[in-house]
Amino acid sequence: MENAEIKPRTLGTHDGSFHADEVTACALLLLFDLIDMEGIVRTRDQKLLAGCEYVCDVGGIYDPSIKRFDHHQSNYNGSFSSAGMILKYLKDQKILDAKLYQYINGSLVMGVDAIDNGKAAPMMGHCSFSSVIANFVPIRYDANKEIFQGAFFQALDFCLGHLTRLVAKYKYIQECRGKIKSEMDKRQKVMYFDEAMPWIESFFDLGGSKHVAQFIIMPAGDQWKLRGIPPSYDKRMQVRVPMPEEWAGLINEELKIKSGISGAVFCHKGRFISIWETKEDAEKALEYIQRKTQ
Repeated sequence: MENAEIKPRTLGTHDGSFHADEVTACALLLLFDLIDMEGIVRTRDQKLLAGCEYVCDVGGIYDPSIKRFDHHQSNYNGSFSSAGMILKYLKDQKILDAKLYQYINGSLVMGVDAIDNGKAAPMMGHCSFSSVIANFVPIRYDANKEIFQGAFFQALDFCLGHLTRLVAKYKYIQECRGKIKSEMDKRQKVMYFDEAMPWIESFFDLGGSKHVAQFIIMPAGDQWKLRGIPPSYDKRMQVRVPMPEEWAGLINEELKIKSGISGAVFCHKGRFISIWETKEDAEKALEYIQRKTQ
C-alpha cells in the first residue's frame, strides 16, 4: 500500500450486498466534504483499494492515521462498526466538536454499530435505521452487479439526506439554547416562550432533571400548547404533573365542557400535552391544574 498512488477524495468499500454501517460511514465523509460521490469505489480488489484515500468496512485494517476503517479482523475487539470508526475520526480530526459527535452518535451511529456488530437487534414491530438501509438491498440474491451498485447509491442518498437533516436540527437546537437557559434561570414552575422552538434537549442538558419547572407554555402553529415537563430526558413520555384525568383524550366541544375553557382544542390521552386556541386559554388551563393539585 505504501507504493500505491493515492487518489485524493476517494473512498473504497466492498461491493455486493451492503449494510447501514458502511453506507453511514460514506455519508458522513460526504457530509463533511472529505470525499466526492464520484470517488466512491466498491470493490474487494486490494490493488484498487490501495489507491483510495479512505477505505471503509473492508481491507482488514483499522488505522485512522492511514485512513483505514475496517472492524472485521480478529485483532479488533472494539465496539465500533465502520460508521462509529469514521464518526470518531471526524471528532479526533476536530472536523466536528464533542457535542455534535455525541448528538450524531446518540441519534444514529451507536445504534448502527450495535446492530452491525450483533450487540442489538430491532424489536418486533420496530423498524431501525439499519433495517431501512437493508431494505434498499436488491430483493433477489442473484441480482447483477449494476443493480447492487445502483441500490447502494440510492441508500447512500437517503442516508446523506437523513444525516444532513440531523445536523441541521442540531444547529437549530444550539441556536435556541440561550433562550432556553434564560427562561430556566428564572427558576419558575412554568416556563413561557413566545415562539415555538426545540427545548427538551437543551433543558435537560442544562440540568433540567433538577429544575423546578413543571410546565411549558409555547406556541404550536396558530395555537398554544401547555406541555408537562418530563422527570428526565429518558422518560420523555412521562410528566412531573399530568393533565387532569377528566381531560384525557378529549377534543373540541368535549374538552371545552370539561375544562370550562372556550378555547379548548385537544388533550392527549397520555395527559402530557394539551392544545389551546390562545396563550390566555393555555394559562387558564394551567390555573385549572394548579387549583386541582393544591
